[in-house]
Amino acid sequence: MSRIWAGTDCGKTQRHTLVVNAEGDTLLSRRVANDEPELLRLIADVLDLADGRSVTTWAMDMTGGEPSLLINLLAAHGQELVYIPGVAVNRAADSYHGQGKTDARVIADQARMRCDLLPIRLDGEAVIELKLLTDRRMDLVAERTRVINRLRTPLNSMFPALERALDFDNAWPLRLLSGYQTPAAIRRAGVKRLTTWLRNRKVRSAQALAEKVVEAAERQYTAVAGEKAIARIVHTLTEEVMTFNEKIAETDTLIAGRFREHELAEVITSMPGIGPTLGAEFLAAVGGGLDAFPTADRLAAFADVTPAQKHSGKVSGNLHQPTRYHRRLQRAFYTSALISIQCDPNSRAFYNRKCAEGKRHVQAVLALARRRVNVLWALIRDRRCYQVIPPVTVAA
Repeated sequence: MSRIWAGTDCGKTQRHTLVVNAEGDTLLSRRVANDEPELLRLIADVLDLADGRSVTTWAMDMTGGEPSLLINLLAAHGQELVYIPGVAVNRAADSYHGQGKTDARVIADQARMRCDLLPIRLDGEAVIELKLLTDRRMDLVAERTRVINRLRTPLNSMFPALERALDFDNAWPLRLLSGYQTPAAIRRAGVKRLTTWLRNRKVRSAQALAEKVVEAAERQYTAVAGEKAIARIVHTLTEEVMTFNEKIAETDTLIAGRFREHELAEVITSMPGIGPTLGAEFLAAVGGGLDAFPTADRLAAFADVTPAQKHSGKVSGNLHQPTRYHRRLQRAFYTSALISIQCDPNSRAFYNRKCAEGKRHVQAVLALARRRVNVLWALIRDRRCYQVIPPVTVAA
């Protein structure tokens, strides 16, 4: 049976689809708005070109977000859909100079000529929710980091000793800054009164924090110009950071609740170092299962915890970072490996062995992450939980 290819370039408001046959001839080229009636008419016209005698392969350079409506419509019509990375489209476009190329044309031609493209699968409701929630959490964390950086600047200009003394990765210093910003105000309060004020707001190690900030206040008796205005700015930014902390905590609760409803939740969280948040990021990255990863090596390559070979001419054996990998999945494996060193004796022993072999800290953690990919892949395949002592196999 013959085949035709429909390449779709997804813009912000329009979808440009170009259809080619096996010889590369253009059968259809059309721009439509991102509205269901127009997209349905486009799909119907493309299927009319196939006329039941040709198989239609749709291709696009995005797997979600803006083209979600089109992807869902194609899935409802049982259409084959493949993904072409944007970097591949950009590089292939260089060979079209002087030929009036369009991105839709490049996508269609690449789909026609390549057989290594990954299919786009419609994720289940649970995976979609986890993707949305983890994306939301990532945005909130990034915004919180930006506000903290903006907070450090005025605080350092007014009270540098306090800025050095506080760890903004912890929520308790923020409680302090919500009430006290200037060295004079902290000195007037004193250690005893400040400790009571912090304890009333359920701050851990209130006395130690009070002693630290009072010591910082004793280092500065000069009030800088504009101190009152700077103090108001510090208070406002502190409140913003605390608001972001509350939103992140609420999102974490939603993520944990949705994650625990997944069938693989118990298996994934049995791995030391993986909690609901990292487990949700893992499921969101792999699409809820390992259907796209027939081997642990494929999963490790997708997460970029294993180097890829690069040969050229007489040079062989070179290793380099893969050009296609999932950064957040890499982060999930690396972070969980780092945590597991503290709580899992097997992970600690493996890490120590790699350090004894001469590997640096990051290299040893990456090696551990690679080993953990094999373990997690096997656990999911067998639907069993991790055990510190491997289960004994009883001969039949």
